[in-house]
Amino acid sequence: MKKILIIDDDRDLCLLLSKLLVRKGYETEVVHSAAKGIAKIKETPFDVVFCDFRLGDKDGREVLAEIKSYAPATIVIIITGYSDTRVAVDVIKHGAFDYITKPLAPEEIMAILTNALASAGKEPEMASPAAKPVPGKASNTHPKISAHGEYLVGEAATTKGLYDQIKIVAPTSYSIILYGESGTGKEVIAKTIHSLSSRNKEPFIAIDCGTLSKELAGSELFGHVKGAFTGALSDKVGHFELAHGGTLFLDEVANLSYPVQATLLRVIQERKFKRVGGNKEMPVDVRIIVASNENLQEAYQKGKFREDLYHRFNEFSINLPPLRERQQDIPLFAEFFLQKSNQELDKQIEGYDDEVMEMFLTYSWPGNLREFRNVVRRAVLLTASGKVTAKTLPWEITSHGASPLQQQPISYFTHPNEENNLPIPDLKDAATKAEYETIMKVLKQVKFNKTKAAEILNIDRKTLYNKIKSFEDLSS
Repeated sequence: MKKILIIDDDRDLCLLLSKLLVRKGYETEVVHSAAKGIAKIKETPFDVVFCDFRLGDKDGREVLAEIKSYAPATIVIIITGYSDTRVAVDVIKHGAFDYITKPLAPEEIMAILTNALASAGKEPEMASPAAKPVPGKASNTHPKISAHGEYLVGEAATTKGLYDQIKIVAPTSYSIILYGESGTGKEVIAKTIHSLSSRNKEPFIAIDCGTLSKELAGSELFGHVKGAFTGALSDKVGHFELAHGGTLFLDEVANLSYPVQATLLRVIQERKFKRVGGNKEMPVDVRIIVASNENLQEAYQKGKFREDLYHRFNEFSINLPPLRERQQDIPLFAEFFLQKSNQELDKQIEGYDDEVMEMFLTYSWPGNLREFRNVVRRAVLLTASGKVTAKTLPWEITSHGASPLQQQPISYFTHPNEENNLPIPDLKDAATKAEYETIMKVLKQVKFNKTKAAEILNIDRKTLYNKIKSFEDLSS
């Protein structure tokens, strides 16, 4: 049984983390100061240490240095607040395996811990019943699943050469463009490339360019100095600086404004940058992977994207096929997502009814792997035991095979007239239906890019997500 030491002055956090780890089959000890933690390390060997970065008597760097001096093989995972991300990345460069940010998420903790033990050759020894293999759970020894269960290598003809390309380009320093519809797993592929490269000990930093406003994009990418603009109350470290030595992933890169594109081009060419409002040039060494669900060559031909920047990025490109073109992979992904959902929710769901698998195979999956994963997570959450059944699936999947006549009368849009049994229009329901149809039409037009859909609909992303969620609740 693996032994884990928790060093944190937050007693409630220690209690919750210890309970989680014990339930997963680990032996834990808890101390509330750096001095007591170091004393424990000296007298008892531990496989892993979870250590808060901000302790009353020492900070994370000092504790890490002392742990490594007494027990160099011990894995150290730093616990930090969101605002301490920059220093946490620095601690990783000095020997910590990884960091997790507060508030702690159980699935993130277990994923990092499993990854840490596997990479150190200390495979997890799970003693709790929840951790034992159960029917319906895919094993990480599956030849098509990565060592840490982070991605699945499909078997469909359309993906036959995808991972061969990844293995070839990953060890190089090439910049890469990943093309694919929303939800096809572009960030997962970018992380895979990073993990197979010589930069894998350095940070992987991802940023969704679709969420960046024109005013703050420069600050997010390059940082800013105090007083650079209204609201800049302190210095800020940008994503380029955080990713130094590692990989920077720019998702939906076509959404960057022309001025930011110009600055980005110069940084790539010169390998130097300035924080917004600053005068000091800082050297930077990052590998850039970008992703787009639209063709960047067509974008620059239409004047929407800089041609010179496109050529800087386009040293290698990879196309990710949509899930509807990978039907052979659907059963594999269904098993894979079931395994991960069982782990996340601490359940033992055994598999799927034949009816459910038939629905999975005939559905078009406009949201691709992201939608598939969310559907499985929802189904596992709603399933008490046994197998997933159709009643736990969202309306758009269960109604997919219905005839046009069957699809028309959605129960929550009309109510019957008792005399002639004809539907009577309800103005509120009619408005909801019209709104639903409008949103779905726009989403399909932009290939389910919610950022673009929100812009077209003249609402923000949060409002769009809330409306989509409300439609799902109504159809449940």
